[in-house]
Amino acid sequence: MPNLKFESGQEKSPLSAWDKLGEQEYADVFKFNEGYIDFLNMAKTEREAVESSITAAEKCGFVNITGCSGLKAGDKIYAVNRNKQLILAVLGAKPLTDGLNIVGAHIDSPRLDVKPQPLYEEGMMSLAKTHYYGGIKKYQWVGIPLSLHGVVVKEDGRVIKVAIGEKPGDPVFTVTDLLPHLAREQMEKKLSDAVEGEALNILLGGVPVNSREIKERFKQSVLDYLNGELGIVEEDLISADLEVVPAWRASDLGFDRGLVAGYGQDDRVCAYTALQSLLEMEKPERTCLVLLADKEEVGSIGNTGMQSLFFENFVAGIIAMSTGNYRDLMVRTALANSRCLSADVNAGLDPNYLGVMDKLNAARLGCGVVLTKYTGSRGKSGSSEASAEFTSLVRRIFNRKNIVWQTGELGKVDQGGGGTIAYLLGNYDMDVVDCGVALLGMHSPFEVASKVDVYMAYRAYGAFLESV
Repeated sequence: MPNLKFESGQEKSPLSAWDKLGEQEYADVFKFNEGYIDFLNMAKTEREAVESSITAAEKCGFVNITGCSGLKAGDKIYAVNRNKQLILAVLGAKPLTDGLNIVGAHIDSPRLDVKPQPLYEEGMMSLAKTHYYGGIKKYQWVGIPLSLHGVVVKEDGRVIKVAIGEKPGDPVFTVTDLLPHLAREQMEKKLSDAVEGEALNILLGGVPVNSREIKERFKQSVLDYLNGELGIVEEDLISADLEVVPAWRASDLGFDRGLVAGYGQDDRVCAYTALQSLLEMEKPERTCLVLLADKEEVGSIGNTGMQSLFFENFVAGIIAMSTGNYRDLMVRTALANSRCLSADVNAGLDPNYLGVMDKLNAARLGCGVVLTKYTGSRGKSGSSEASAEFTSLVRRIFNRKNIVWQTGELGKVDQGGGGTIAYLLGNYDMDVVDCGVALLGMHSPFEVASKVDVYMAYRAYGAFLESV
């Protein structure tokens, strides 16, 4: 069911997706989002998203591909890349060289990363240095409660998980802001310069150790805590992945509870909905695959990003294990015959900032999943544009399943823009188009989505995966 926004050349507001729900589906929307909110609260980092997704998958019969000696139609498998990237697949009846149905999302989100040598003291307080990750507005990260997540790997290889600031009774952390009484010079700066990256230092504590012979008593107090509670020494922080994220929990927003507000919805909203749709697949015609990638927010680089060979190697592996044969041409043929939804969010029309959007081509919260034919910046720079033929196919799949969808672009032409993993998947010669959920406050510590859009994304990905 398309939500078109034009009539005789004039703007026409689309119908709300809520108006297109039956009584049972209306209840299903709220029920589905209960699980989604739980996922957001459990998976504030890419490692946690992978761990949570594997737990859910194994309950549905998925097994790690490393334990398989051969594969057949109906098998449910997954592969993990360094605990930060995950691929799950249900093998179909058709040969893999006929192509796969793929939904690809990313599970990393903008945040603050703790530096390798972070601890210091100043002004009788202990602090930690950070390096921000992804495209953030730095001023949004000051004066809010923060939690600490990740792992510390000791010199002997032992892994210590860290999650502080989420449970009732846990301490939280913060980056302090400058009081307005002394902020005249700060407030005269451009918004992008008001808070410098090197000023995003996390306040850890303010009680010194009880020994005046120690030079850095406040820093030592933190080190004593880390050693006593977690068995960590300062050198261990060099081999750590520690992320600082908002400490608040995702929750319902609004009197009607029709919205979800929380951190990390870009792009875990698409990751969760794609995962849930795959978990329900049983013996599809075409092999169904969900890809949850890391590093999208910094260009999809590195060995856990989409530019690595992990995805390609996975496809090569399942071809070899399901056919007993392997040729490079088989892999290339399978990828070229595949079709993919690049599952990533889009910007929703914000009533407070109407001037940055082309209203005829802007997605609206509550109007269904967003189909984005191309992304990129200004002159479509960095985009992967779907063909008219493939866009038509996706429309047909959605319409025949009564899925409410709309189209959207990321702002006015010269306003800015952005990219997804679509162009990297397109490099395999497969058809790909962006399809995801519209958000307000994208990349902020408190993003907002409509529950009906979340539900429509889940239904859209399921319909695409099972299509022939």
